[in-house]
Amino acid sequence: MRSLLLAASNNAWMARQATRRRFVRRAVSRFMPGESLEDALAAARRLRDMRIGAILTYLGENITDESEAQAVVRRYFEAIDRIQAERLDAEVSVKFTQLGLDLRADLALEHTRCIARRAAACGQRLWIDMESTAYTDVTLDLFRRLRADGADVGVALQAYLKRTRDDLESLLPLGGSVRIVKGAYREPGDRILTRKRDVDENFYALCGRMLEEAVRRSGARLTIATHDRRLIRRIEADAASRSIPRDAFEFAMLYGIQSAEQARLAADGYRVRVLISYGSHWFAWYMRRLAERPANVWFVVRNALGG
Repeated sequence: MRSLLLAASNNAWMARQATRRRFVRRAVSRFMPGESLEDALAAARRLRDMRIGAILTYLGENITDESEAQAVVRRYFEAIDRIQAERLDAEVSVKFTQLGLDLRADLALEHTRCIARRAAACGQRLWIDMESTAYTDVTLDLFRRLRADGADVGVALQAYLKRTRDDLESLLPLGGSVRIVKGAYREPGDRILTRKRDVDENFYALCGRMLEEAVRRSGARLTIATHDRRLIRRIEADAASRSIPRDAFEFAMLYGIQSAEQARLAADGYRVRVLISYGSHWFAWYMRRLAERPANVWFVVRNALGG
């Protein structure tokens, strides 16, 4: 099922069909509050009332028109400015391929620099999403160049990739923030850990490395992005055994998933952020969310049947 969902995420015909279907849109609403920035900001305001922060991301990837990439930059400017104006505890997260990476790496870098400067002027950190392995090397290279500029940027690393432990070690001297995720792209079997328990163990080890005292003293900061409650509790116990303050790292989850766990962590004194996605280009993103937990397909079926 996971393989089928990931294959569907790259199917243009299925994307056109799905976006026309009311029951699909109804199902998608579970994971995103709406397609507009106003919808995303309204969700961030509701989270603020629960002492939970947000990460806003405008959906879209693999843009091959420079004017479209420039339009994405303007959309992020608008989001950053609105976050500041409303005094929200929120940040934005971008993909290099929505900023022109498939045209020129330097174009994506310059666009991201502009967004990072705007975010910094508003006191916000900028996140870089990790995409498929076709982009891993260039994503990390551009991230290093941004850090060399002094930009306050963080990057996502995927625990299901065999290479990620080495990637993390190469990034630690740079400081900055790292968001550990499990990963949700269709990849060749020789590049990934295929068993869930192996991915979980790698995730735990990566977080444990980030929580080491020397790493924390260097300025590196960990964001733990998982909905796996058993894994969350294991990391909580590890941090407690090392007497690490609860505000020394943060948890991140997706909008609409494990809301009770988000509230529990915030009530227990942890920093929590919820990733809020918005925009009309949601199909590929949604298929990857279903692939992370294929049981959610039943939710789509119930919506299709009007349940």
